Amino acid sequence: MPRRRGPGRLRLVTLSSDFGWAYAAQMKAEIYRRAPDATVVDLAHDLPRHGIAEAAFVVRAMAGRFPPGAVHTVVVDPGVGGARAPLAVACADGSFLVGPDNGVLAPLAERLGAPVAVRLDPARVAPGPRVGTTFDGRDLFAPAAALLACGVPLERLGEPHRMEVGSGFPAEPRRRPGGADGAVAHVDHFGNVISNVPGEWVPARIRAVAVGRPGRPSVVVPWGSSYEGFGRGRVGALVSSFGTVEIAVAGGSAARRLRLPAGRPLRLAWRTATGARATETVNSGRSVRR
Repeated sequence: MPRRRGPGRLRLVTLSSDFGWAYAAQMKAEIYRRAPDATVVDLAHDLPRHGIAEAAFVVRAMAGRFPPGAVHTVVVDPGVGGARAPLAVACADGSFLVGPDNGVLAPLAERLGAPVAVRLDPARVAPGPRVGTTFDGRDLFAPAAALLACGVPLERLGEPHRMEVGSGFPAEPRRRPGGADGAVAHVDHFGNVISNVPGEWVPARIRAVAVGRPGRPSVVVPWGSSYEGFGRGRVGALVSSFGTVEIAVAGGSAARRLRLPAGRPLRLAWRTATGARATETVNSGRSVRR
């Protein structure tokens, strides 16, 4: 068992994955074997299967709110056992990231600042025989997280490595006159469509927003501040808990209603009290002026 950092000073460890709770429990078992006094927090184990870009968006938002110094372990790893590198990353705020070098860590590493990475060496992290090659979450990433939680220096876990920067993460949103171009960054458990367009870009006097794809017809939905305000079964838009524009159906799925899966490009046009443009509304089907 590695030497502890000192009484009460084990780092907090977070876990995120796309493979469900049974496999996640095996990761926690490995962490607690090596760091029995650690605090392990499950962020999500229902991330979209193999959805690297969507997972990167969600993890950046969730993990970035934790105190500095945590060990964030993210396993969305369709290339497990292949050529992609297993990583541990130190960031400027004292936090560490552990996971595959397929882009899922890159946005969080950028948010936390100045990432320095090593390619994990299994012989240093978890020496001994392995059962197969398909579960690096349990066999490599969890042991590495436990070592970092106990204060083992990053450089003892592997050799320096340059991280991949591309993740398929939605391109940066762009302002347009009267609106913005962005993408669906995440579809949550309720079918709410979370864009990557910052909520602060929305004008103060907005009444509605036209939602569509570039070059395609759009639908107008009302702007509000709560799901209840839209009325059950009706579509509306508001600022999400991620701080970005969200399209939602009160009591239903906006992703299904509007056919907006994660990764889909979005064009948003603001409708203010002084706007005057005829567009079909998704809730009434009537032509109105906004």
